[in-house]
Amino acid sequence: MRDGKVLGDDILKVDMFLNHQIDVTLLNEIGKEFHRLFQSAPINKILTIEASGIGIACIAAQYFSVPVVLPKKGRTAMWANLYTSEVFSFTKNKAYLIGVSKDYLGPDDHVLVIDDFLANGRALIGLKDILDQAGSTLEGIGIVIEKGFQPGGALIRGMGIHLESLAIVDP
Repeated sequence: MRDGKVLGDDILKVDMFLNHQIDVTLLNEIGKEFHRLFQSAPINKILTIEASGIGIACIAAQYFSVPVVLPKKGRTAMWANLYTSEVFSFTKNKAYLIGVSKDYLGPDDHVLVIDDFLANGRALIGLKDILDQAGSTLEGIGIVIEKGFQPGGALIRGMGIHLESLAIVDP
């Protein structure tokens, strides 16, 4: 509440502690809390999306003792043997392709998705699509800040997915 700033109608600027300058002590507490919330699930991998979710996912992964799987954005020379999905970014107002190597996700994986923000839910839908292609089990989604005034939370919960948001911001 003290350090976040609202810009316009739908931008919440928290880059001074969450994703541009990172408060590692806070991220450590976030990782502990995600572990507490999802510790009963048989999680063996954490999945996030570039770039702001990486630090959060890595700290949380230490508490679960599991690796972090990071989809790559855009086509690269190594764009083969991947599960892919298209994701629309409302922040950047463009669609982009994400991909995860088939070497890192499969039917034996029980995955926790972690991200910094939830607004419209399009990134999460893309990650779920990749998990579905891999035959992996989505055990839940952990979000640091959910914009309660945007449709993403209702969309994800409406799909019957276990969603935990540490903070829900409403105007």
